[in-house]
Amino acid sequence: MTDIRPRRSALMVPATATALAAARAEPADALILDLADSLSPADKEAGRGLLAAALREGGFSAAEVVVRVNGLDTPWGEADLAAVAEGGPDAVLVPRVEEPEDLAGIGSRLRRLHAPERVRLWACLDTPLGILCAEAVASAVRDVDARLACLVVDAGALAREGQLPSGAPEAGPLLAWLATALAAARAHDLDVLLDPADRLDIGRVRGLGFDGAVVASPAGARRAEAAFAPDADSLAAARALVAAFDAPEHRGQAGIAHLGRTILRREADEARRLVALAEAVALRPGRSA
Repeated sequence: MTDIRPRRSALMVPATATALAAARAEPADALILDLADSLSPADKEAGRGLLAAALREGGFSAAEVVVRVNGLDTPWGEADLAAVAEGGPDAVLVPRVEEPEDLAGIGSRLRRLHAPERVRLWACLDTPLGILCAEAVASAVRDVDARLACLVVDAGALAREGQLPSGAPEAGPLLAWLATALAAARAHDLDVLLDPADRLDIGRVRGLGFDGAVVASPAGARRAEAAFAPDADSLAAARALVAAFDAPEHRGQAGIAHLGRTILRREADEARRLVALAEAVALRPGRSA
C-alpha cells in the first residue's frame, strides 16, 4: 500500500497573519496554506514571509500541512518554492498540472533547493488538458522525482475553463471529467480530493468516490470528516476480513473462503487500507475513526 494518511478534510487557509494563527490549532486532516488565489498580487510577498515564519515555528495540529504555491509561470512561483524548501511542509499543492513532467520539474527544483526528501507533491487538475492527461499525471507516482502523493480536482476552475454551464456537476459534462480524474487516481492507488466541495453536498462528494474534500471553514472540515468516516459495520467487516486473510493457514494464498464466498487478495488489500486509515485517524489526539 502507498502511504496511508487521513485526507477526509483539507482546510484552505489564506497566508495571512490572522488566518495562519487561527489555523495552528485546527485539527483538520490537512491544512492547505495558500499563497495563490487567496492573496492579491500586492499581498503575495508579505504572505510568503508570514507562511515561511509559520512553517519554521511549526506546531500545527493538522495531520498534514500543505502549501499551495503560485504557478512557475507567474512572478511568484520560484520564490514560493524557495520558501517551501526552507520550511519543509508535508506537501506542496502544484496548480495547473497537465503532464507528469510538470511534477518532475517541481521535484527537481525542490531537490536543488535542498528541500527535505519527505516533502511530497499534490497535483491539482484544474484545466481540461489536465483532465485529459489525468492518467499520465497519476502515473508519475512511480517517478521518484515527481514526489506525487495526492490528486486534487478543482471543479470550479474546470467549470470556468471548460466554459461549462453553471449548476450542479451531476447535471452536466463536469461529472464525466470528475470521473476521469477519479479513475486515474484509483488506477495508481492515489488519494483524490474535490475542491471546492461547496459545489456539491459533501455527502455527495463521497458518493462520487472521492477520498475527501477541500473546504473553506472549520465547520466544513467537521462535516467532511463525518461524511468520509467509515461506518462501524464496514470497519468491523474489514477487520474481520483482514484477520481471516492473515490467519496462518491462509498465508501466501491468492484467495480464501470467507463468509460463504471467495475473497481475493485485492479485496483484502482494500479492507486493509480501510483499517489502516481508521487507525491513523484514531491515533490523532482527541479524534476517533
